[in-house]
Amino acid sequence: MTSGTAHLLVPTPLSVPAPGQDPGPRPAEAVLVAASPQLWLVDTTAYRVHAARHAPGTLDAQELARAAEFVRAADRDSYVCAHVALRRLLGAYLGMPARDVVVERAPCAHCDEPHGRPVLPGGALHFSLSHCTGISLLAFATAPVGADVEELVLPQAIAETADVLHPREAAELAALPAGDRSLAFTRVWTRKEAYLKGLGVGLSENPAADYVGSGPVPARLPGWTLTDALVPDGHCAAVALRDR
Repeated sequence: MTSGTAHLLVPTPLSVPAPGQDPGPRPAEAVLVAASPQLWLVDTTAYRVHAARHAPGTLDAQELARAAEFVRAADRDSYVCAHVALRRLLGAYLGMPARDVVVERAPCAHCDEPHGRPVLPGGALHFSLSHCTGISLLAFATAPVGADVEELVLPQAIAETADVLHPREAAELAALPAGDRSLAFTRVWTRKEAYLKGLGVGLSENPAADYVGSGPVPARLPGWTLTDALVPDGHCAAVALRDR
């Protein structure tokens, strides 16, 4: 994968099936090409009823308990849609029932305790999940991968989160017209999140430490390829893949 936009990836969106059709991806439709991440975009509105119906037979006990904790229906729908899709896709890639997929926690990058990012035993398949209001983005690859999708950050929130920016990124945003800063900042944020998730450290690391750029093309990071992904208007997304 090289830096660029989503046409360099393999976008294969989940859709709501017609009555009588198999409601999810089949193993033949979920085959990874080495070092080429595949992205799946889930529309919460379209997938919500289907996901709720299949959640009891797809999610494990911990996931069902987590779903029940959400107070807002929109948050619960987002979580259930994302995790039902994740399990169905993992099952398709691995050739097994979704409920039988074992997801573990990697050792923490700071203390080695088992509360790091979700991983599969053996490490042959890597995945990353991100969701925001209305949509979820899932990435699968044969190398460590991180994905992030966000709604455009409101202008008034940018000043409150300026400490996440690398000094060069802050200078780039300051030079832009005010009306362009929301898109540029959200680009920066999704790129940073994707990269840190790919590393397996998340926001426990200082997001301002690495320069990812705010322009149309992401900056290069040593050992990683960072790419923007095509998502619906009003959102930004990025995927980070570790180079082989």
